Amino acid sequence: MSEPSWDTKAEDAPVLLWFREDLRLADNPALAEAVSRNRPIIAIYVLDDETADFRPPGAAARWWLHGSLKALAASLAERGSPLHLFRGSALAVIPRLVRQTGAAAIFWNRRYGAAERAADGKLKQELKASGVEVQSFNGHLLFEPWEVESKTGGPLKVFTPFWRAARELREVPMPVAAPASLRPFAGEDKQLPGSVTLEDLDLLPKSPNWAKEMETLWQPGEAGAAAALKRFLDDAVEGYGDGRNRPDKRSTSRLSPHLRAGEIGPRQIWHATRLHEQAHCGHSSRDHEKFLSEVGWREFSYHLLFQSPDLATANFQKRFDAFPWRDDGEAFRAWTRGKTGYPIVDAGMRELWRTGWMHNRVRMVTASFLIKHLLIDWRRGEEWFWDTLLDADPANNAASWQWVAGSGADAAPYFRIFAPVLQGEKFDPKGDYVRTYVPEIAGLPDQWIHKPWQAPHPILARAGITLGKEYPLPIVDHDAARQRALAAFKSISTEAAS
Repeated sequence: MSEPSWDTKAEDAPVLLWFREDLRLADNPALAEAVSRNRPIIAIYVLDDETADFRPPGAAARWWLHGSLKALAASLAERGSPLHLFRGSALAVIPRLVRQTGAAAIFWNRRYGAAERAADGKLKQELKASGVEVQSFNGHLLFEPWEVESKTGGPLKVFTPFWRAARELREVPMPVAAPASLRPFAGEDKQLPGSVTLEDLDLLPKSPNWAKEMETLWQPGEAGAAAALKRFLDDAVEGYGDGRNRPDKRSTSRLSPHLRAGEIGPRQIWHATRLHEQAHCGHSSRDHEKFLSEVGWREFSYHLLFQSPDLATANFQKRFDAFPWRDDGEAFRAWTRGKTGYPIVDAGMRELWRTGWMHNRVRMVTASFLIKHLLIDWRRGEEWFWDTLLDADPANNAASWQWVAGSGADAAPYFRIFAPVLQGEKFDPKGDYVRTYVPEIAGLPDQWIHKPWQAPHPILARAGITLGKEYPLPIVDHDAARQRALAAFKSISTEAAS
């Protein structure tokens, strides 16, 4: 049986617009190119859970994807073009759609994982050989990973010179507004063969629905991203340089899940921040610069991923291959459940489970605790974050875990071992963050909230706390764990030198 197809004249042949990690209409280079052709546009999304070596999104990211696709479909429908959803290998779905619709061209924005690049390259070659125009664009980064180089022409492995070189490369282009309307494809009154419904993608949790609190906290989609950026610039960017370290205050942008889904692009963030800086400061501001440098860290992470495609699974510094990791399932479970006995660590892990997000300062503290207090392989932590973070990003997540471990590029020195009590007292001084997520110790005075095991018995009794019952004793002693970690790091340094 032959495939169904639509008869289209050459001048009416449609353009396929393939959405991937760019679920927005504004500042979308592939969409802008499609609109410029004045042809009918067929918008598609393929949930590819079949192509070998693709890393499937984690559970939290799948929940977000459902909301993001729903919002994108509504925005496209308002402009006269439906979003067609497919599930399966893109290497099979895309050529079939080209044949069925008689598409003259297909446009997409690039991805940077090795498996994704290989699949895209194969697809480009196949489609071009059949006479179809194929173009890909940069809709995900300020600069392509291969554009930023050292003065000798090689990749950069330290953030500060990388960011300096990137800033000197060229001005960041202005973002492009979303189109007011899209030319529909005549055949779209029928369902495209093989397309599925959003529910068919099976992205939402079933029983139990662990995303209930997330539903009240987040607004996936392009409008939600724009609102989050405006809220941050209006309310929090001033003082961001210091405030970004305070988990007890809403001092960060919370844009990371929106960036991960491509509901907002870095060019939009860049220029909105610059406009706000000019309007409110009239000169370069430390707070604005610090915020933009966080966008720069995201760029650096993709630079590293492009150099090292196995960034999530292999030590960037090979000497860490000899690191004496411990296999401690009980300690790992205590960490994931927020029951380590260290309140700032437990608050972070519970915030992650309940909200799908964790404050960046606390991400460093919890990662350091797993790696250096418990000596558990950073890859186990990276996998847990991949499954539970709404913003689980293939570059940022892996690069940041390796930074904390000391195994990555431009890594934190091995002797930087975050002391949970000191981190809590410095960045959550009144214990508001801990009390939000560890309510069983909320009755403790500020003096003891970050070290309940040191609180006098009468104070614990008044707060209704029996350590080991309502709240666990520390699963490891900080000083002993620190010495053990230093010895472990020294062992691989000695081995590398011998």
